[in-house]
Amino acid sequence: MEITYRIDGKEFKTECTDDYIRIEDRKQSGRRTVVVTCDAPDGLTLVSAEILMQHTYHLDDLILANGYQSWTETREFTQGEYLSDLYKLPKLVVEKSHLRCYGSQAFWKFPAGGHLGFDFSWIRGKEPFFIGSFNYKNAYLLIRFEEKEDQLRLLSDCEGKHLGPGQSFVLFDYVIAENGTEYFSRFRPRSFKRLLGYTSWYNHYQNISEPILDEALAGIDARFDLFQIDDGFESAVGDWMEVDRQKFPEGLQPMVAKIHNKGLRAGVWLAPFVAEEKSKLVAEHPDWIARDEKGNKIFAGGLWSGFYPLDLNVPDVVEYIRNTLRHYSQLGFNFFKLDYLYACNFKPLKGMTRCETSEFAYRLLREELSGKLILGSGAVLSNAFERFDYCRVGPDVSLTFDSAPHKRILHAERVSTKNTILNTIYRSPLNQKVFLSDPDVFMLRDTNNKLSFTRRTALTRLNALFGSILMTSDNVSAYDEKKKRVLEEALTLFYRGNVLSYERHDQVVEIWYDLCGEKKKFYYDFQKGTLSDKKRTLLRKPALRRNPGRKNQK
Repeated sequence: MEITYRIDGKEFKTECTDDYIRIEDRKQSGRRTVVVTCDAPDGLTLVSAEILMQHTYHLDDLILANGYQSWTETREFTQGEYLSDLYKLPKLVVEKSHLRCYGSQAFWKFPAGGHLGFDFSWIRGKEPFFIGSFNYKNAYLLIRFEEKEDQLRLLSDCEGKHLGPGQSFVLFDYVIAENGTEYFSRFRPRSFKRLLGYTSWYNHYQNISEPILDEALAGIDARFDLFQIDDGFESAVGDWMEVDRQKFPEGLQPMVAKIHNKGLRAGVWLAPFVAEEKSKLVAEHPDWIARDEKGNKIFAGGLWSGFYPLDLNVPDVVEYIRNTLRHYSQLGFNFFKLDYLYACNFKPLKGMTRCETSEFAYRLLREELSGKLILGSGAVLSNAFERFDYCRVGPDVSLTFDSAPHKRILHAERVSTKNTILNTIYRSPLNQKVFLSDPDVFMLRDTNNKLSFTRRTALTRLNALFGSILMTSDNVSAYDEKKKRVLEEALTLFYRGNVLSYERHDQVVEIWYDLCGEKKKFYYDFQKGTLSDKKRTLLRKPALRRNPGRKNQK
Protein backbone atom coordinates (compact mmCIF):
# COMPACT_ATOMS: atom_id res chain seq x y z
CA MET A 1 0.00 0.00 0.00
CA GLU A 2 1.21 3.50 -0.78
CA ILE A 3 -0.73 6.66 0.00
CA THR A 4 0.54 10.12 -0.90
CA TYR A 5 -0.84 13.34 0.55
CA ARG A 6 0.23 16.97 0.76
CA ILE A 7 0.23 19.25 3.83
CA ASP A 8 1.18 22.92 3.46
CA GLY A 9 2.80 22.20 0.12
CA LYS A 10 4.97 19.38 1.47
CA GLU A 11 4.40 15.84 0.18
CA PHE A 12 4.25 12.78 2.45
CA LYS A 13 4.03 9.05 1.68
CA THR A 14 2.96 6.20 3.91
CA GLU A 15 2.69 2.43 3.49
CA CYS A 16 0.89 1.69 6.73
CA THR A 17 -1.26 3.17 9.49
CA ASP A 18 0.03 6.53 10.72
CA ASP A 19 -1.39 9.72 12.24
CA TYR A 20 -3.44 10.32 9.11
CA ILE A 21 -4.26 6.86 7.74
CA ARG A 22 -6.43 4.14 9.34
CA ILE A 23 -6.49 0.64 7.86
CA GLU A 24 -9.09 -2.02 8.67
CA ASP A 25 -8.53 -5.47 7.17
CA ARG A 26 -11.05 -8.17 8.16
CA LYS A 27 -11.20 -11.80 7.01
CA GLN A 28 -14.20 -13.98 7.75
CA SER A 29 -16.38 -16.66 6.13
CA GLY A 30 -14.46 -16.81 2.84
CA ARG A 31 -14.35 -13.08 2.30
CA ARG A 32 -12.02 -10.19 3.00
CA THR A 33 -13.15 -6.62 3.68
CA VAL A 34 -10.71 -3.70 3.52
CA VAL A 35 -11.47 -0.12 4.58
CA VAL A 36 -8.82 2.62 4.41
CA THR A 37 -9.69 6.04 5.85
CA CYS A 38 -7.75 9.29 5.78
CA ASP A 39 -8.11 11.63 8.78
CA ALA A 40 -7.01 15.25 8.53
CA PRO A 41 -6.59 16.85 11.96
CA ASP A 42 -4.88 19.84 10.36
CA GLY A 43 -6.20 19.57 6.81
CA LEU A 44 -4.51 17.99 3.76
CA THR A 45 -4.85 17.28 0.04
CA LEU A 46 -4.75 13.71 -1.28
CA VAL A 47 -2.44 12.96 -4.19
CA SER A 48 -2.75 9.21 -4.79
CA ALA A 49 -3.54 5.88 -3.13
CA GLU A 50 -2.89 2.36 -4.34
CA ILE A 51 -2.78 -1.17 -3.02
CA LEU A 52 -0.67 -3.83 -4.73
CA MET A 53 -1.64 -7.46 -4.20
CA GLN A 54 -0.07 -10.69 -5.43
CA HIS A 55 -2.48 -12.83 -7.43
CA THR A 56 -1.79 -16.03 -9.33
CA TYR A 57 -3.39 -16.06 -12.79
CA HIS A 58 -4.10 -19.19 -14.80
CA LEU A 59 -4.13 -19.47 -18.58
CA ASP A 60 -7.80 -20.38 -18.73
CA ASP A 61 -8.91 -17.51 -16.49
CA LEU A 62 -11.70 -15.31 -17.82
CA ILE A 63 -11.44 -11.73 -16.53
CA LEU A 64 -14.50 -9.51 -16.30
CA ALA A 65 -13.26 -5.94 -16.74
CA ASN A 66 -16.25 -3.73 -15.93
CA GLY A 67 -15.99 -0.66 -18.14
CA TYR A 68 -16.00 2.93 -16.93
CA GLN A 69 -19.40 3.98 -18.27
CA SER A 70 -22.56 2.52 -19.82
CA TRP A 71 -21.15 2.19 -23.32
CA THR A 72 -17.66 0.88 -22.51
CA GLU A 73 -17.03 -2.62 -23.85
CA THR A 74 -17.57 -5.02 -20.94
CA ARG A 75 -17.30 -8.79 -21.07
CA GLU A 76 -15.13 -11.66 -19.91
CA PHE A 77 -11.72 -11.40 -21.58
CA THR A 78 -9.22 -14.19 -22.11
CA GLN A 79 -5.56 -13.38 -21.58
CA GLY A 80 -4.33 -11.64 -24.69
CA GLU A 81 -7.66 -9.90 -25.40
CA TYR A 82 -7.30 -6.23 -24.55
CA LEU A 83 -8.97 -2.91 -25.26
CA SER A 84 -6.87 -0.57 -27.39
CA ASP A 85 -4.44 1.90 -25.86
CA LEU A 86 -5.64 5.17 -27.37
CA TYR A 87 -2.51 6.99 -26.21
CA LYS A 88 -0.67 5.29 -29.07
CA LEU A 89 -2.77 7.15 -31.63
CA PRO A 90 -1.24 10.06 -33.57
CA LYS A 91 -2.07 13.42 -32.02
CA LEU A 92 -3.93 14.56 -35.14
CA VAL A 93 -6.28 11.55 -34.98
CA VAL A 94 -6.98 12.16 -31.30
CA GLU A 95 -7.73 15.86 -31.79
CA LYS A 96 -10.06 15.19 -34.72
CA SER A 97 -11.99 12.20 -33.35
CA HIS A 98 -11.98 12.94 -29.61
CA LEU A 99 -12.14 9.15 -29.06
CA ARG A 100 -10.43 9.35 -25.67
CA CYS A 101 -13.20 11.62 -24.38
CA TYR A 102 -15.79 8.87 -24.06
CA GLY A 103 -14.07 6.55 -21.59
CA SER A 104 -11.60 6.28 -18.75
CA GLN A 105 -8.61 7.08 -20.96
CA ALA A 106 -9.75 10.70 -20.86
CA PHE A 107 -8.32 10.80 -17.31
CA TRP A 108 -6.28 7.69 -16.52
CA LYS A 109 -3.39 6.41 -18.59
CA PHE A 110 -2.23 2.84 -18.05
CA PRO A 111 0.46 0.75 -19.74
CA ALA A 112 -0.70 -1.63 -22.45
CA GLY A 113 -1.55 -5.19 -21.43
CA GLY A 114 -3.67 -6.26 -18.51
CA HIS A 115 -7.28 -5.32 -17.90
CA LEU A 116 -8.89 -2.42 -16.08
CA GLY A 117 -12.21 -2.62 -14.22
CA PHE A 118 -14.20 -0.07 -12.26
CA ASP A 119 -15.83 -0.65 -8.85
CA PHE A 120 -16.51 -4.34 -9.44
CA SER A 121 -14.82 -7.09 -11.43
CA TRP A 122 -14.23 -10.82 -11.29
CA ILE A 123 -12.11 -13.72 -12.47
CA ARG A 124 -13.84 -16.91 -13.54
CA GLY A 125 -11.45 -19.90 -13.46
CA LYS A 126 -9.73 -22.39 -11.19
CA GLU A 127 -9.66 -19.88 -8.34
CA PRO A 128 -12.87 -17.79 -8.53
CA PHE A 129 -12.31 -14.20 -7.47
CA PHE A 130 -14.69 -11.26 -7.08
CA ILE A 131 -14.03 -7.71 -5.91
CA GLY A 132 -16.67 -5.03 -5.31
CA SER A 133 -16.43 -1.49 -3.92
CA PHE A 134 -18.81 0.14 -1.46
CA ASN A 135 -16.96 3.45 -1.81
CA TYR A 136 -18.64 4.47 -5.08
CA LYS A 137 -20.00 7.73 -3.64
CA ASN A 138 -16.53 8.97 -2.64
CA ALA A 139 -13.86 7.58 -4.96
CA TYR A 140 -13.98 5.14 -7.85
CA LEU A 141 -12.06 1.91 -7.34
CA LEU A 142 -9.81 1.26 -10.34
CA ILE A 143 -9.03 -2.46 -10.54
CA ARG A 144 -5.95 -3.24 -12.62
CA PHE A 145 -5.37 -6.92 -13.50
CA GLU A 146 -1.65 -7.30 -14.29
CA GLU A 147 -1.36 -10.88 -15.53
CA LYS A 148 2.25 -10.69 -16.67
CA GLU A 149 3.43 -9.83 -13.16
CA ASP A 150 0.86 -11.97 -11.29
CA GLN A 151 -0.40 -8.80 -9.60
CA LEU A 152 -3.63 -7.01 -8.87
CA ARG A 153 -3.32 -3.25 -8.45
CA LEU A 154 -6.10 -1.21 -6.79
CA LEU A 155 -6.19 2.56 -7.15
CA SER A 156 -8.45 5.10 -5.47
CA ASP A 157 -9.82 8.00 -7.52
CA CYS A 158 -8.71 10.46 -4.85
CA GLU A 159 -6.41 12.87 -6.67
CA GLY A 160 -7.08 16.46 -5.67
CA LYS A 161 -9.44 15.68 -2.81
CA HIS A 162 -9.03 18.38 -0.16
CA LEU A 163 -9.84 17.70 3.48
CA GLY A 164 -10.38 20.57 5.88
CA PRO A 165 -9.19 20.37 9.49
CA GLY A 166 -10.91 17.53 11.33
CA GLN A 167 -12.41 15.96 8.20
CA SER A 168 -12.16 12.31 7.18
CA PHE A 169 -12.36 10.61 3.80
CA VAL A 170 -12.67 6.94 2.83
CA LEU A 171 -10.05 5.97 0.26
CA PHE A 172 -10.94 2.28 -0.09
CA ASP A 173 -13.91 0.21 1.04
CA TYR A 174 -14.11 -3.09 -0.82
CA VAL A 175 -14.88 -6.77 -0.37
CA ILE A 176 -13.10 -9.75 -1.94
CA ALA A 177 -14.98 -13.04 -2.21
CA GLU A 178 -15.44 -16.04 -4.51
CA ASN A 179 -18.48 -14.46 -6.18
CA GLY A 180 -20.59 -11.30 -6.10
CA THR A 181 -23.79 -12.76 -4.63
CA GLU A 182 -23.43 -11.10 -1.23
CA TYR A 183 -22.09 -7.86 -2.70
CA PHE A 184 -25.03 -7.26 -5.02
CA SER A 185 -27.53 -8.33 -2.35
CA ARG A 186 -26.54 -5.22 -0.33
CA PHE A 187 -28.34 -2.98 -2.85
CA ARG A 188 -31.96 -2.40 -3.74
CA PRO A 189 -33.30 -0.79 -6.95
CA ARG A 190 -35.71 2.13 -6.83
CA SER A 191 -38.26 0.35 -9.01
CA PHE A 192 -39.24 -3.13 -10.12
CA LYS A 193 -41.54 -1.91 -12.92
CA ARG A 194 -40.76 -3.50 -16.30
CA LEU A 195 -41.61 -1.30 -19.28
CA LEU A 196 -42.32 -1.96 -22.94
CA GLY A 197 -41.69 1.21 -24.89
CA TYR A 198 -41.19 3.03 -28.18
CA THR A 199 -38.35 5.48 -28.91
CA SER A 200 -37.99 7.58 -32.06
CA TRP A 201 -34.19 7.37 -32.32
CA TYR A 202 -33.31 4.05 -33.95
CA ASN A 203 -35.43 4.57 -37.04
CA HIS A 204 -35.73 8.33 -37.56
CA TYR A 205 -32.70 9.55 -35.56
CA GLN A 206 -32.71 13.39 -35.58
CA ASN A 207 -35.17 13.50 -38.48
CA ILE A 208 -38.30 13.75 -36.34
CA SER A 209 -41.33 16.04 -36.49
CA GLU A 210 -44.85 16.11 -35.13
CA PRO A 211 -46.34 14.30 -38.18
CA ILE A 212 -43.65 11.60 -38.00
CA LEU A 213 -44.31 11.06 -34.29
CA ASP A 214 -48.08 11.08 -34.87
CA GLU A 215 -47.67 8.21 -37.31
CA ALA A 216 -45.39 6.32 -34.90
CA LEU A 217 -47.82 6.83 -32.04
CA ALA A 218 -50.65 5.41 -34.15
CA GLY A 219 -48.68 2.18 -34.51
CA ILE A 220 -48.42 1.61 -30.75
CA ASP A 221 -50.84 -0.92 -29.28
CA ALA A 222 -52.21 -1.55 -25.79
CA ARG A 223 -49.24 -3.70 -24.75
CA PHE A 224 -46.97 -0.62 -24.61
CA ASP A 225 -46.28 1.48 -21.50
CA LEU A 226 -44.12 4.28 -22.89
CA PHE A 227 -43.62 6.56 -25.90
CA GLN A 228 -40.30 8.44 -25.82
CA ILE A 229 -39.29 11.41 -27.98
CA ASP A 230 -35.56 11.20 -28.61
CA ASP A 231 -32.90 13.58 -29.97
CA GLY A 232 -33.94 15.93 -32.80
CA PHE A 233 -36.67 18.13 -31.29
CA GLU A 234 -34.25 20.76 -29.92
CA SER A 235 -32.71 23.56 -32.00
CA ALA A 236 -29.25 22.42 -30.85
CA VAL A 237 -27.90 20.18 -28.12
CA GLY A 238 -27.65 22.39 -25.06
CA ASP A 239 -30.38 24.84 -26.14
CA TRP A 240 -33.08 22.92 -24.32
CA MET A 241 -35.51 25.81 -24.02
CA GLU A 242 -35.65 26.22 -27.81
CA VAL A 243 -37.66 23.56 -29.64
CA ASP A 244 -37.25 23.44 -33.42
CA ARG A 245 -40.48 25.18 -34.48
CA GLN A 246 -40.27 23.92 -38.05
CA LYS A 247 -40.60 20.38 -36.73
CA PHE A 248 -42.91 21.16 -33.81
CA PRO A 249 -44.79 24.43 -34.53
CA GLU A 250 -46.52 24.51 -31.13
CA GLY A 251 -43.70 22.98 -29.14
CA LEU A 252 -43.82 19.56 -27.48
CA GLN A 253 -46.87 20.00 -25.25
CA PRO A 254 -49.36 18.84 -27.93
CA MET A 255 -47.36 15.62 -28.36
CA VAL A 256 -47.32 15.05 -24.61
CA ALA A 257 -51.11 15.39 -24.53
CA LYS A 258 -51.50 12.90 -27.41
CA ILE A 259 -49.23 10.39 -25.69
CA HIS A 260 -51.09 10.67 -22.40
CA ASN A 261 -54.46 10.43 -24.15
CA LYS A 262 -53.37 7.05 -25.43
CA GLY A 263 -52.67 5.90 -21.86
CA LEU A 264 -48.89 5.95 -22.22
CA ARG A 265 -46.07 7.51 -20.24
CA ALA A 266 -44.52 10.43 -22.12
CA GLY A 267 -40.75 10.24 -22.34
CA VAL A 268 -38.17 12.78 -23.47
CA TRP A 269 -34.44 12.63 -24.26
CA LEU A 270 -32.07 15.21 -22.77
CA ALA A 271 -28.29 15.51 -22.44
CA PRO A 272 -28.20 17.90 -19.47
CA PHE A 273 -24.43 18.14 -18.92
CA VAL A 274 -23.25 18.92 -22.49
CA ALA A 275 -23.65 21.50 -25.26
CA GLU A 276 -22.60 21.31 -28.89
CA GLU A 277 -20.32 23.77 -30.62
CA LYS A 278 -23.04 25.38 -32.76
CA SER A 279 -25.44 25.96 -29.86
CA LYS A 280 -26.44 29.41 -28.62
CA LEU A 281 -25.40 28.34 -25.14
CA VAL A 282 -21.76 27.98 -26.20
CA ALA A 283 -21.87 31.29 -28.09
CA GLU A 284 -23.61 33.28 -25.36
CA HIS A 285 -22.09 31.66 -22.27
CA PRO A 286 -18.49 30.66 -23.05
CA ASP A 287 -17.76 30.79 -19.31
CA TRP A 288 -20.19 27.89 -18.78
CA ILE A 289 -17.96 25.47 -20.73
CA ALA A 290 -15.47 23.33 -18.81
CA ARG A 291 -11.87 24.30 -19.56
CA ASP A 292 -8.47 22.84 -18.79
CA GLU A 293 -5.72 24.52 -16.78
CA LYS A 294 -4.60 26.40 -19.89
CA GLY A 295 -8.07 27.80 -20.50
CA ASN A 296 -8.84 25.58 -23.50
CA LYS A 297 -12.31 24.11 -23.92
CA ILE A 298 -12.54 20.45 -22.95
CA PHE A 299 -14.22 18.22 -25.51
CA ALA A 300 -16.65 15.51 -24.36
CA GLY A 301 -16.89 13.88 -27.79
CA GLY A 302 -17.06 14.42 -31.53
CA LEU A 303 -20.78 13.90 -32.25
CA TRP A 304 -23.01 16.66 -33.71
CA SER A 305 -20.77 19.69 -34.28
CA GLY A 306 -18.46 18.55 -31.50
CA PHE A 307 -19.61 18.99 -27.91
CA TYR A 308 -18.33 20.17 -24.55
CA PRO A 309 -19.09 19.40 -20.90
CA LEU A 310 -20.62 22.14 -18.80
CA ASP A 311 -18.68 23.34 -15.76
CA LEU A 312 -20.63 22.46 -12.62
CA ASN A 313 -18.39 24.80 -10.61
CA VAL A 314 -20.38 27.67 -12.17
CA PRO A 315 -23.61 28.31 -10.16
CA ASP A 316 -25.47 29.55 -13.26
CA VAL A 317 -24.79 26.22 -14.97
CA VAL A 318 -26.35 24.28 -12.11
CA GLU A 319 -29.36 26.58 -12.14
CA TYR A 320 -29.73 26.19 -15.91
CA ILE A 321 -29.77 22.40 -15.57
CA ARG A 322 -32.35 22.61 -12.79
CA ASN A 323 -34.56 24.94 -14.85
CA THR A 324 -34.32 22.64 -17.86
CA LEU A 325 -35.48 19.61 -15.89
CA ARG A 326 -38.30 21.59 -14.25
CA HIS A 327 -39.44 22.89 -17.64
CA TYR A 328 -39.84 19.42 -19.14
CA SER A 329 -41.48 18.13 -15.97
CA GLN A 330 -44.03 20.94 -16.21
CA LEU A 331 -44.71 20.02 -19.84
CA GLY A 332 -45.99 16.71 -18.52
CA PHE A 333 -43.12 14.34 -19.29
CA ASN A 334 -42.93 11.59 -16.68
CA PHE A 335 -40.04 9.54 -18.14
CA PHE A 336 -36.60 11.06 -18.74
CA LYS A 337 -33.85 9.46 -20.79
CA LEU A 338 -30.77 11.42 -19.66
CA ASP A 339 -27.78 10.87 -21.90
CA TYR A 340 -24.02 11.56 -22.03
CA LEU A 341 -23.96 11.60 -18.24
CA TYR A 342 -20.27 10.64 -18.11
CA ALA A 343 -19.46 14.24 -19.11
CA CYS A 344 -20.41 15.76 -15.75
CA ASN A 345 -17.01 15.18 -14.12
CA PHE A 346 -14.57 16.26 -16.83
CA LYS A 347 -13.84 19.22 -14.60
CA PRO A 348 -14.30 18.01 -11.00
CA LEU A 349 -15.89 20.27 -8.44
CA LYS A 350 -13.22 22.21 -6.61
CA GLY A 351 -11.50 20.07 -3.97
CA MET A 352 -13.58 16.98 -4.86
CA THR A 353 -12.93 13.73 -6.67
CA ARG A 354 -14.41 12.86 -10.05
CA CYS A 355 -16.61 10.37 -8.25
CA GLU A 356 -17.94 12.98 -5.82
CA THR A 357 -18.60 15.30 -8.75
CA SER A 358 -20.69 12.64 -10.50
CA GLU A 359 -22.46 11.96 -7.23
CA PHE A 360 -23.37 15.65 -6.95
CA ALA A 361 -24.54 15.77 -10.57
CA TYR A 362 -26.65 12.60 -10.46
CA ARG A 363 -28.18 13.62 -7.13
CA LEU A 364 -29.16 16.93 -8.74
CA LEU A 365 -31.02 15.01 -11.46
CA ARG A 366 -32.82 12.87 -8.93
CA GLU A 367 -33.80 15.86 -6.77
CA GLU A 368 -35.32 17.78 -9.67
CA LEU A 369 -37.07 14.71 -11.09
CA SER A 370 -38.49 13.40 -7.85
CA GLY A 371 -41.41 11.15 -8.69
CA LYS A 372 -40.34 10.80 -12.34
CA LEU A 373 -38.76 7.75 -13.95
CA ILE A 374 -35.13 8.24 -14.99
CA LEU A 375 -33.22 6.18 -17.54
CA GLY A 376 -29.51 6.99 -17.34
CA SER A 377 -27.34 6.49 -20.43
CA GLY A 378 -23.66 7.05 -20.99
CA ALA A 379 -23.52 7.02 -17.19
CA VAL A 380 -20.80 5.99 -14.78
CA LEU A 381 -22.67 2.94 -13.53
CA SER A 382 -21.81 2.95 -9.84
CA ASN A 383 -23.08 6.53 -9.40
CA ALA A 384 -26.37 5.31 -10.88
CA PHE A 385 -26.74 2.55 -8.25
CA GLU A 386 -30.06 2.93 -6.41
CA ARG A 387 -30.49 6.43 -7.91
CA PHE A 388 -31.82 5.87 -11.44
CA ASP A 389 -34.82 3.66 -12.09
CA TYR A 390 -33.28 2.31 -15.29
CA CYS A 391 -29.76 2.45 -16.66
CA ARG A 392 -28.24 1.59 -20.01
CA VAL A 393 -25.66 -1.18 -19.62
CA GLY A 394 -24.23 -1.17 -23.13
CA PRO A 395 -23.60 1.09 -26.15
CA ASP A 396 -26.17 2.00 -28.77
CA VAL A 397 -27.46 -0.76 -31.02
CA SER A 398 -26.20 -0.41 -34.60
CA LEU A 399 -28.11 -1.05 -37.82
CA THR A 400 -25.26 -3.41 -38.72
CA PHE A 401 -23.86 -6.05 -36.36
CA ASP A 402 -20.72 -4.07 -35.55
CA SER A 403 -18.99 -0.82 -36.52
CA ALA A 404 -16.39 -0.31 -39.23
CA PRO A 405 -13.10 -2.23 -38.67
CA HIS A 406 -11.12 0.85 -37.60
CA LYS A 407 -13.74 1.73 -34.97
CA ARG A 408 -13.62 -1.81 -33.58
CA ILE A 409 -9.94 -1.24 -32.86
CA LEU A 410 -10.13 2.34 -31.62
CA HIS A 411 -13.48 2.90 -29.95
CA ALA A 412 -14.44 0.97 -26.79
CA GLU A 413 -17.67 3.00 -26.52
CA ARG A 414 -18.67 2.65 -30.18
CA VAL A 415 -22.18 2.05 -31.52
CA SER A 416 -22.30 -1.75 -31.81
CA THR A 417 -25.03 -4.39 -31.65
CA LYS A 418 -22.36 -7.01 -30.94
CA ASN A 419 -20.96 -5.11 -27.96
CA THR A 420 -24.26 -4.10 -26.45
CA ILE A 421 -25.48 -7.71 -26.33
CA LEU A 422 -22.29 -8.82 -24.57
CA ASN A 423 -22.47 -5.88 -22.16
CA THR A 424 -26.08 -6.79 -21.39
CA ILE A 425 -25.13 -10.38 -20.59
CA TYR A 426 -22.07 -9.63 -18.48
CA ARG A 427 -23.62 -6.76 -16.55
CA SER A 428 -26.75 -8.79 -15.78
CA PRO A 429 -25.78 -9.14 -12.06
CA LEU A 430 -26.76 -5.44 -11.81
CA ASN A 431 -30.27 -5.98 -13.14
CA GLN A 432 -32.96 -5.75 -10.45
CA LYS A 433 -30.20 -5.38 -7.84
CA VAL A 434 -28.89 -1.81 -8.21
CA PHE A 435 -31.26 -0.58 -10.94
CA LEU A 436 -33.29 -2.06 -13.80
CA SER A 437 -31.10 -2.72 -16.84
CA ASP A 438 -31.74 -1.16 -20.24
CA PRO A 439 -30.23 -3.35 -23.00
CA ASP A 440 -31.26 -0.79 -25.66
CA VAL A 441 -33.67 -1.46 -28.53
CA PHE A 442 -34.72 -4.50 -30.50
CA MET A 443 -35.32 -4.16 -34.26
CA LEU A 444 -37.34 -6.68 -36.26
CA ARG A 445 -38.28 -4.40 -39.16
CA ASP A 446 -36.90 -5.02 -42.68
CA THR A 447 -36.45 -1.39 -43.78
CA ASN A 448 -33.61 0.87 -42.61
CA ASN A 449 -31.93 -2.15 -41.06
CA LYS A 450 -28.93 -4.17 -42.25
CA LEU A 451 -29.09 -6.85 -39.55
CA SER A 452 -30.01 -10.31 -40.82
CA PHE A 453 -33.29 -11.65 -39.49
CA THR A 454 -31.37 -14.28 -37.49
CA ARG A 455 -29.42 -11.52 -35.72
CA ARG A 456 -32.54 -9.42 -35.23
CA THR A 457 -34.21 -12.38 -33.55
CA ALA A 458 -31.21 -13.01 -31.29
CA LEU A 459 -31.09 -9.32 -30.27
CA THR A 460 -34.82 -9.30 -29.48
CA ARG A 461 -34.78 -12.48 -27.41
CA LEU A 462 -31.63 -11.60 -25.43
CA ASN A 463 -32.84 -8.05 -24.72
CA ALA A 464 -36.08 -9.53 -23.42
CA LEU A 465 -34.38 -12.14 -21.25
CA PHE A 466 -31.65 -9.93 -19.75
CA GLY A 467 -33.37 -6.53 -19.66
CA SER A 468 -36.06 -4.86 -17.58
CA ILE A 469 -37.04 -2.23 -20.12
CA LEU A 470 -37.74 -3.39 -23.65
CA MET A 471 -37.65 -0.65 -26.30
CA THR A 472 -38.05 -0.48 -30.06
CA SER A 473 -38.25 2.10 -32.84
CA ASP A 474 -40.29 -0.22 -35.06
CA ASN A 475 -43.89 0.19 -36.15
CA VAL A 476 -45.02 -3.10 -34.60
CA SER A 477 -48.48 -2.79 -36.21
CA ALA A 478 -46.78 -3.39 -39.58
CA TYR A 479 -45.15 -6.69 -38.52
CA ASP A 480 -45.92 -9.78 -40.58
CA GLU A 481 -46.85 -13.05 -38.86
CA LYS A 482 -43.23 -14.16 -38.53
CA LYS A 483 -42.19 -10.97 -36.74
CA LYS A 484 -45.32 -11.01 -34.56
CA ARG A 485 -44.42 -14.52 -33.43
CA VAL A 486 -40.86 -13.50 -32.52
CA LEU A 487 -42.17 -10.52 -30.53
CA GLU A 488 -44.71 -12.65 -28.67
CA GLU A 489 -42.02 -15.19 -27.75
CA ALA A 490 -39.77 -12.32 -26.59
CA LEU A 491 -42.52 -10.80 -24.44
CA THR A 492 -42.98 -14.17 -22.75
CA LEU A 493 -39.25 -14.16 -21.95
CA PHE A 494 -39.48 -10.55 -20.81
CA TYR A 495 -42.32 -11.00 -18.34
CA ARG A 496 -41.87 -14.63 -17.29
CA GLY A 497 -38.24 -15.55 -17.94
CA ASN A 498 -35.37 -15.43 -15.45
CA VAL A 499 -31.64 -15.80 -16.12
CA LEU A 500 -30.04 -18.53 -13.98
CA SER A 501 -26.42 -18.56 -15.18
CA TYR A 502 -24.14 -18.05 -18.17
CA GLU A 503 -20.69 -19.31 -19.11
CA ARG A 504 -18.34 -18.47 -21.96
CA HIS A 505 -16.86 -21.24 -24.12
CA ASP A 506 -14.60 -19.65 -26.74
CA GLN A 507 -16.95 -17.52 -28.88
CA VAL A 508 -20.15 -18.99 -27.46
CA VAL A 509 -21.96 -18.02 -24.26
CA GLU A 510 -24.03 -20.82 -22.76
CA ILE A 511 -27.08 -19.30 -21.04
CA TRP A 512 -29.33 -21.13 -18.57
CA TYR A 513 -32.71 -19.59 -17.80
CA ASP A 514 -36.02 -20.41 -16.20
CA LEU A 515 -39.25 -19.95 -18.15
CA CYS A 516 -42.53 -20.58 -16.33
CA GLY A 517 -40.83 -23.04 -13.97
CA GLU A 518 -38.99 -24.94 -16.71
CA LYS A 519 -35.18 -24.81 -16.97
CA LYS A 520 -34.01 -24.03 -20.51
CA LYS A 521 -30.79 -23.17 -22.34
CA PHE A 522 -29.59 -20.83 -25.11
CA TYR A 523 -26.24 -20.83 -26.92
CA TYR A 524 -25.24 -17.38 -28.14
CA ASP A 525 -22.42 -17.16 -30.69
CA PHE A 526 -21.20 -13.60 -30.21
CA GLN A 527 -18.96 -13.59 -33.30
CA LYS A 528 -21.82 -14.60 -35.58
CA GLY A 529 -24.60 -12.93 -33.60
CA THR A 530 -26.74 -16.07 -33.64
CA LEU A 531 -28.81 -17.71 -30.92
CA SER A 532 -29.65 -21.41 -30.74
CA ASP A 533 -31.17 -23.78 -28.23
CA LYS A 534 -28.93 -26.61 -29.46
CA LYS A 535 -25.30 -27.27 -28.62
CA ARG A 536 -22.92 -26.95 -31.56
CA THR A 537 -19.66 -28.71 -32.32
CA LEU A 538 -17.70 -25.44 -32.09
CA LEU A 539 -18.47 -25.27 -28.38
CA ARG A 540 -15.19 -25.76 -26.53
CA LYS A 541 -13.08 -24.42 -23.70
CA PRO A 542 -11.80 -20.83 -23.85
CA ALA A 543 -8.97 -20.30 -26.30
CA LEU A 544 -5.62 -19.95 -24.56
CA ARG A 545 -3.28 -17.19 -25.63
CA ARG A 546 0.25 -17.06 -24.36
CA ASN A 547 1.81 -13.76 -23.44
CA PRO A 548 5.50 -13.80 -24.49
CA GLY A 549 6.33 -11.33 -21.74
CA ARG A 550 4.81 -13.43 -19.00
CA LYS A 551 7.39 -14.58 -16.49
CA ASN A 552 5.65 -17.65 -15.11
CA GLN A 553 3.05 -19.45 -17.17
CA LYS A 554 0.57 -21.35 -15.00
